[in-house]
Amino acid sequence: MALRFCDTFLRRSLRFSTIRKLTTAPEHAPLYLRLSVIISVGICDIIAYPLNQFCLCAYVCVLLSGHQFSLLLKDPDQPENAKSLKVTIVGAPNAGKSTLTNQLLGRKLFAVSEKVHTTRSRAVGVLTEDDTQIILLDTPGLTTPVKAKRHHLEVSLLVDPFDSIKEADLVVVLVDVSDKWTRNKLDYEVLKCLALNPDVPAILVLNKVDLLKNKTLLLDITAQLTEGVVNGKKIRIRGAEKPHEKSTAQRHSRHAEEPQSESMKDGLSQEGQDKDSLKALKSRRGWHLFKDVFMLSSIDREDVETLKKYLFDGAKPGHWQYHSEVLTDQGPEEMCINTIREKLLQHLPKEVPYSMTQQIEIWKESEDGVLDISIKLYVKKDTHMKMVIGSGGHLITRITQEAESDLMKIFLREVRLKISAKLKK
Repeated sequence: MALRFCDTFLRRSLRFSTIRKLTTAPEHAPLYLRLSVIISVGICDIIAYPLNQFCLCAYVCVLLSGHQFSLLLKDPDQPENAKSLKVTIVGAPNAGKSTLTNQLLGRKLFAVSEKVHTTRSRAVGVLTEDDTQIILLDTPGLTTPVKAKRHHLEVSLLVDPFDSIKEADLVVVLVDVSDKWTRNKLDYEVLKCLALNPDVPAILVLNKVDLLKNKTLLLDITAQLTEGVVNGKKIRIRGAEKPHEKSTAQRHSRHAEEPQSESMKDGLSQEGQDKDSLKALKSRRGWHLFKDVFMLSSIDREDVETLKKYLFDGAKPGHWQYHSEVLTDQGPEEMCINTIREKLLQHLPKEVPYSMTQQIEIWKESEDGVLDISIKLYVKKDTHMKMVIGSGGHLITRITQEAESDLMKIFLREVRLKISAKLKK
């Protein structure tokens, strides 16, 4: 348990050492600002000046609240006949992965916005009911190395989705059917993920069906994205649509008893191992090894419950990985940073929010029991500074109020948030 937690936390530490500029923190700063993790050539050194003898667990304890830390290290309180399922959610940027994860959890824990690349690294959500634990791996939108380099994106956006699929029991491929430019073809990076892991079961989820006026298009989209084969047979659709929509789909659905040929399965297994064959994936539109297909709107509770039940029904006997009280592996500071990023993405145009960095200056509980948080935004251009401040400070005040409200819902306590901006020299 401790080793798994430390591995997760070390990956996150790299981002926070940059965001918070730990290595340049003054001597009088709080201890957590004077700690730095340096990872190079596979060697992990923990440096704390003046307390460089601190072990990893001490470092982690300082960064996480005591309660969160103790929960993550607690042995799972699983029942005698425990069941579990680890689900990785993948898809193109802005397909609605974090929204679906939040809805499945029944609580907003992960940042959501209409702009791409809101999620910057893999986050874990834990859903525990009765004897079953579902672990949801919310991954960044799949992108290419060329785009990552062009837009200065973190390495985590490239590696986290692929790494997450390797440890999954089930892959959920999410597709935004409201986007007419992308809905008829699976993203190449998604296909590559599936082809490299053909033994991991996968289901297709068509999202945002509420935004699609012509519902009969769903069957055409399904046929293309599955190559006409679901669970080894010709088109079998399992919809989560409303009754009047389902009747329409049923009138147009087709069932056949012809199983998928073994040559197709074997061919794609080889395809996932061969680089030349991976290039051939670019000419393909879909994946023929999906076990099931769902049509839903991730903001509709009834739709999401249908998918949730499917996940719980698919859980197998196995050990839980987390205590039943754990909802996520994210630390409170990371959730705060992500929440503010969400608001910046919502309110600022184009590339402006992507060029900003955040630094936590104050994180403490006041005498009246309120969590005081002070965040400094570093802005690259004077024009961007004017945008984030807004006329008379209106916009930065609105961002602060909205983020503060969300943080109170996440932490279930009073939060007093202050956000200021500074031009980065």
